[in-house]
Amino acid sequence: MTTTSWLVLAAIGALIIFALAIYAGKLLMQLKQQNAAQAKAEQERQAQWQKHDRKVLDSLLIIVKAMKEEQCEYGEGAWRLTVLMDSLKLTPAMSAQFPAIVELYDSIKHHAILAERKKLPKQQRMKQDVERMQAEAKLTEQISLELDSLYETATEQRASISESS
Repeated sequence: MTTTSWLVLAAIGALIIFALAIYAGKLLMQLKQQNAAQAKAEQERQAQWQKHDRKVLDSLLIIVKAMKEEQCEYGEGAWRLTVLMDSLKLTPAMSAQFPAIVELYDSIKHHAILAERKKLPKQQRMKQDVERMQAEAKLTEQISLELDSLYETATEQRASISESS
């Protein structure tokens, strides 16, 4: 081969390497942008979860206070508290810390409410009321203790969410 042929082949090789380097740079830039977009989306999701959890914890605190001041029956409060605790995004195992509240909820969650309750015959409504009152009577002491702990836990969680925002 002649020197000219070698130079042509070297130039073609250099062009190919240069084109591949540009393509690799472009791919790295796209990867960097994609990672930045994913990080931003994760931050936004975390911010949404924090906002959601802040609202849920505020509701928990209001319900606990109402239950402690006897403005809300334990059955209704346990129902609301359990549903709210289960909806938390950043503290998913919170309801496991309050077994009496969850037990009361589990014992009455099958009861009819609102319009469904009005449709029930009087005997059926009374039967559900008796079941609820028995469950409440059985768990009142434990729930009273758990309400103090739940108030503290919710207050701490609320403060930690506010600090991290």
